[in-house]
Amino acid sequence: MLDYHVHTTRSIDCDTPVAESCRAAIAAGVTEIAFTDHVEFEHADMGFGFYDYAGYQDDIDRARDAFEGQLTILRGAELDFNTRTRDDVERWLNEHTNFDFIIGSVHYGDGGEIIFPQYFDSRTLTEVFSAYYEQLFALAETGWFDTLGHIDLPKRYAPVAAGDYDPMDHADQLRSVFQMLIRNGTSFEINTSGLRQSPRTSMPAAQVVALYVAEGGRLITTGTDSHFANHVGSGLKPALEMLSLCGIDKISSFRNRVRTQVSISRLLVG
Repeated sequence: MLDYHVHTTRSIDCDTPVAESCRAAIAAGVTEIAFTDHVEFEHADMGFGFYDYAGYQDDIDRARDAFEGQLTILRGAELDFNTRTRDDVERWLNEHTNFDFIIGSVHYGDGGEIIFPQYFDSRTLTEVFSAYYEQLFALAETGWFDTLGHIDLPKRYAPVAAGDYDPMDHADQLRSVFQMLIRNGTSFEINTSGLRQSPRTSMPAAQVVALYVAEGGRLITTGTDSHFANHVGSGLKPALEMLSLCGIDKISSFRNRVRTQVSISRLLVG
């Protein structure tokens, strides 16, 4: 199993040390783990300025020594992207290059507000997702990232009063995002965190994956978005089974930001 979205104490919202998650990964049957701590660019974000690149690199070096031969440990990062911070993101990527894998994620909508429940107070569900998918398209257009994180994240925070989210209401925008990802050779992730919390589906779920496959897309990564050790590896097997049903037979593995494809059937048997 490949868990390519795990946080550590280098993310402001996580208290789990690298070594603890490594032990949990081995116990869960995870063979490759990418530690992808938040790098924030919005000044209003509580994590702005928190990330310590040098400290993170030291953490990974120590973990690789401690778990050599037991677990493949990758250097990763999850960069928050939106069009307001585009130049800052590009500058950071050019200055920090010692990574195996980079996630690009959108956490902020229009007006510089984080997509939490209160964001929906003055917006319809359609307005929230339309603006969000515009940001995803801008992210995909850059070609800077190895994978796009948690497509349809706003469904995690949408209050009941906002109504039910149907991804097919935004099929045209999703197709545009997928076409850009395919053009740039960028994957998107199946983020399993939604399986263990609201909305009780992966982000995205099968309906969106099927739309991607119909556009000719085949590049996928898997990650748990773990902030706690007991979540490492959670939901990966059902995610792989779902991908197989949608016509995806391989998922992506990375070294030094170079992609190779790994057979899902092999992972499920292993």
